[in-house]
Amino acid sequence: MRAVDIIIKVRDQIELTTEEVQFFVTGIADGSIPDYQVAAWAMAVMLNGLSTRETTDLTLAMAYSGEVLDLSAHVPLAVDKHSTGGVGDKVTMVVEPIVAACGLPVAKMSGRGLGFSGGTLDKLESIPGYRTDLSRDEFIAQLKAIGIVLTGQTGTLAPADGKLYALRDVTGTVPSTALIAASVMSKKIAAGAQAIVLDVKVGNGAFMDNLDDARELSRLMVEIGKLSGRRVTALLSDMNQPLGVAVGNALEVKEAVNTLLGNGPADLVEHCLTVAAHMLILGHKVNSLEEGKKLAESMISSGKAFEMFHRLVKAQGGDVSYLDHIEKLPLAPVILDVAAEADGFITEFNARVVGETSVELGAGRAKKTDLIDHSVGFLIHKKVGDLVHRGDILFTVHSASQAAAAMARVKVLSGIHISSEKTSALPIFYGVVQ
Repeated sequence: MRAVDIIIKVRDQIELTTEEVQFFVTGIADGSIPDYQVAAWAMAVMLNGLSTRETTDLTLAMAYSGEVLDLSAHVPLAVDKHSTGGVGDKVTMVVEPIVAACGLPVAKMSGRGLGFSGGTLDKLESIPGYRTDLSRDEFIAQLKAIGIVLTGQTGTLAPADGKLYALRDVTGTVPSTALIAASVMSKKIAAGAQAIVLDVKVGNGAFMDNLDDARELSRLMVEIGKLSGRRVTALLSDMNQPLGVAVGNALEVKEAVNTLLGNGPADLVEHCLTVAAHMLILGHKVNSLEEGKKLAESMISSGKAFEMFHRLVKAQGGDVSYLDHIEKLPLAPVILDVAAEADGFITEFNARVVGETSVELGAGRAKKTDLIDHSVGFLIHKKVGDLVHRGDILFTVHSASQAAAAMARVKVLSGIHISSEKTSALPIFYGVVQ
């Protein structure tokens, strides 16, 4: 069996056998198939897709390319959530402490930034000392001890996905439905959570820019979950504008802390309460969405959610003084407010433009060896549907230089449209797939 023959079959839209999928994934994991052939195969998948059966085979092969955890031996039920990636998406840092504070163990292996989408691990590493490289034993021990763990995937868990994930980021193959589904679900299966809520983003700032594609991805991941014995719910959420206010790494940590303290922006709060409620339903803590949101809200108002985030950061070596004094987190040397140049209603605040520009500022990676600047990013002060007047601040740039701030100002303004016609606010969610 040769890798080139498998690439040719995908190129020519000929369905792969289970054995061929397993052979290729094994080659990714052990390095016997070089990056250039993996990249060629990923592009063929991006262009031609895979069948549901091929995608399921790919998912299971990647999950079993390394160790698969069985958390049922350590906690009665572990839940997880995963976002398909967005701009300003700091939901994990808010939702996981809320759910864990409700007494439901949360076991999550998160990812780095992918394309224009920020990564939870990059954000958490804004906190000095925070470890994202826990071993299997540390992962399980922390879950048992405090009921929450949030780390990167280890080399022994879905190693084939780890290598493919990094290559997708730099080869233009991020938006493939099959590769997204297999990547997400292989990590979830390998990490051992029995119940999973998927936050599937839809819009210009997501890898799925239309609702039909997002529903297809959701159905595929829910089906894969069912076939692997997991309970899965997928939420279709809007990503046509940044979520919340902050976009960047340290900026998003600050917003997550403020949200856990009860001072979050309305759209982010509603988003997090809804995701948390669905996790609580899957975890048998509540029976309805309304009951779940009320319980989640009580964890914020009581301070228990922030206390749980504190425990998480401390357990993984982070300096918790940065949570108690968020002004200590990295701050960019140049801060530029950008004002509206006309009166009217905001009809577009393009999330993709914001995300791509944040990468140019240094908040993300153009290539996998790039270093992250945790201090840079944006604060978004207006939303679609808002009435603005000339001189109102639309957004604030946090950058490393005046030249970078000037570049960011021009690019982000190009994605903002202001009209005299009144425009409705965007929805937070479009639906649920179960």
